[in-house]
Amino acid sequence: MTMHERSGGELRATLLPTSTHTLHTPPTHTPPRTHALRSATTHTPRITSTPPAAQPAAAQPAAAQPAAAQPAAAQPAAAAVANGDADHLDALGRRLVTAARAEGLTDVLYRMLDTPLGGVLVAATERGLVRVAFDTEGTEQVLETLAARIGARILFAPGSFEETSRQLDQYFTGRRREFSLGLDRRLSTGFRRTVQVALPELPYGTTVSYGRLAATVGNPRAVRAVGTACATNPLPIVVPCHRVIRSDGRLGGYVGGEQAKSRLIELERSFA
Repeated sequence: MTMHERSGGELRATLLPTSTHTLHTPPTHTPPRTHALRSATTHTPRITSTPPAAQPAAAQPAAAQPAAAQPAAAQPAAAAVANGDADHLDALGRRLVTAARAEGLTDVLYRMLDTPLGGVLVAATERGLVRVAFDTEGTEQVLETLAARIGARILFAPGSFEETSRQLDQYFTGRRREFSLGLDRRLSTGFRRTVQVALPELPYGTTVSYGRLAATVGNPRAVRAVGTACATNPLPIVVPCHRVIRSDGRLGGYVGGEQAKSRLIELERSFA
């Protein structure tokens, strides 16, 4: 048993021997129960000095976890596209194009194709292929010209032009020497169209001078006009204006750039 006593202003604790006498301490010395409860009450603020109400607030971030899991819900859609739903979207696009054309709601369809010379835009009307354009020409400018010259109802049709794509692939791999696509020549008129119509008659893998072509179309003095007709050819590659060069052997101008013209000439010579 420990007894506390004050000595010299200090509180000392003395361990007293345990005896059976302490078991018979008169009940009058036991503090009343109400006093004990009152004492406990006075010490309660020390135990609960940290407000219990603050604990649920600390747990609130855990409640936000379901919201963080929301991005996972978007994964199936992204994975579906990555796993082949792009083909399904192409099919839907083709049906849209077919329906639009059946209702007469389009003037021009177009899409982009990859080639060894870079991306090219191909565009067509109901009459046939109307435009082949290199990246260097600027897609927006090409489309604006088509809207002004053909019609403003222009539809991007990525699932179309299968035959055009197939023939271009055959050409660049040496399996095709001339194209058999329907053509819409409305973007060329007069003498320019006359020259451009004659271009596919030039033998594959060969070149001729502007002067020689001028003579072939019946106007040998129209060398510059022939050069302009080749430079403004709306259907390069398919209509082979790259086979026409200067009389001194230099390449001359080309809508896709001199490098593209050189590569087309070399390509044909390698397979001729």
